[in-house]
Amino acid sequence: MADEQGHENDDIIVEEILNRRYVPVSLKSVAWESFIFAGHEIKIVESTDLYGATVWPSALVLCYFLEKHGNQLCIEDKNIIEIGSGTGLVAIVASLLGARVTATDLEELIGNLQYNVLKNTKMKSKHVPQVKQLIWGSDLEKKFPKNSLDFDYIFAADVVYNHPYLEELLETFDHLCSVNTTILWVMKFRKENMDLENAFIQKFQKLFDMNVTYNLPSLGIKLYTARRYNNKK
Repeated sequence: MADEQGHENDDIIVEEILNRRYVPVSLKSVAWESFIFAGHEIKIVESTDLYGATVWPSALVLCYFLEKHGNQLCIEDKNIIEIGSGTGLVAIVASLLGARVTATDLEELIGNLQYNVLKNTKMKSKHVPQVKQLIWGSDLEKKFPKNSLDFDYIFAADVVYNHPYLEELLETFDHLCSVNTTILWVMKFRKENMDLENAFIQKFQKLFDMNVTYNLPSLGIKLYTARRYNNKK
């Protein structure tokens, strides 16, 4: 992994990450891209008219990290929930690495998410991944009762951007996370949203102890590892 400051050779890592993506030369009626992770070609169907149905660089960073450090993280057979799964690439890679995965997103994204997840993991994964609808901050106790939660990891890639639901996002992190849960959160920093992003991080740090694991300045991306403070829930 990276050193305590979260630094590795940025240029080498970024080149390796971006080389995992293949974009077809000619676009067909259905937009798709393929990726190589966990020893498999993963074909992702996208939707250009939905913000959450596109593979963003943050997802590639998290997939790369899981592939490189999955053994150290001991994610095989671990219970993982991903929030804001989008096209499902991260959930697919985690599932191919042997984890018990629940991928979540909004209702309008569930159909495409489920298609990608099932198509790319069928007969390839140790555990059948689950796909569930999750609206941040809405009916959390009803859909994910606190006394039944046992998530070892929460994954999130590029969930903080210019939208009005950041309080609900923080509430969702808070609800799903126990004292034994580790959060792997990849953050894409955008100059136009810097104040909003920094404000969210400050609120996040009141609940969670967070450290930079990857710092990739050329992509404007950081990968954080976080855990709940011992004196919280």
